[in-house]
Amino acid sequence: MTSLPPRIHPTAVIDRTAELGPDVTVGPFAVIGRDAVIGSGTVLHAHAVIEPGVVLGRDNVLGVGVALGCRPQHRKFNDETSGLIIGDRNVFGEYATVSRGFGDGTTTEIGSDGYIMSYVRIDHNCRVGNGVTLTSGAGLGGYVRVDDGAYVGGNGGVHQFVRVGRLAMVGAVSLVRQDVPPYVLAAGMPARAHSLNVVGLRRAGVAWAHRRALRRAFTLLYLSGLTVSAAVDAIASELAGDPYVAQMLEFLRGGEHKRGIVRWTRESRSG
Repeated sequence: MTSLPPRIHPTAVIDRTAELGPDVTVGPFAVIGRDAVIGSGTVLHAHAVIEPGVVLGRDNVLGVGVALGCRPQHRKFNDETSGLIIGDRNVFGEYATVSRGFGDGTTTEIGSDGYIMSYVRIDHNCRVGNGVTLTSGAGLGGYVRVDDGAYVGGNGGVHQFVRVGRLAMVGAVSLVRQDVPPYVLAAGMPARAHSLNVVGLRRAGVAWAHRRALRRAFTLLYLSGLTVSAAVDAIASELAGDPYVAQMLEFLRGGEHKRGIVRWTRESRSG
């Protein structure tokens, strides 16, 4: 099939140094800055803004008013050269905004197949994996990491330097101040671990035997009364042969938990 040239509305403003792939659609009053790269098949709806230096993959959809590559929301930012790199097939809802990196030569990075809904805010130096869902009004502070398949509920806030693990889920209107391990459902103000993300695991096709192993790992981590280090040792001794548990152990042993991991309390039972 023959590729079509970009379709550009006459009111759009595009810097002459920007690179647009075939089949790109640029809507009314959209703006594309210098040296931006837009992959084939990507659609920019009205008033979308691509700041200078953004690299955007193919088949992405940018809703009305989306702004990618914004100035980092950091008082010490001094117009350093930094970037934003985005993969393929992401959907950005209306007025979602993503900052470029803070610090010369740094980047904010988003993978592929994400669903980033309206009014989501992703700040500087974040790392967002593949297949991530960020629902309306969710916000990620600087240097947040959200791993593949994770879900952050509406109006949830994730504190800077916090990590949300693979296929973890954060409930709506939650304040996440500590890391959420893979496959765990956390919610609340502040967020606490409630259970496994059973629905997410089923939707991802994780077999029952693996879910059973993860349930046991969750019990050892949160309900056994062990310290985190002792729980990690117990999980490794009993369950390390399961590949999903091994990923949880890798996360817990990572040494990157500047703010610790989310805790469990008796109140979590009623959540």
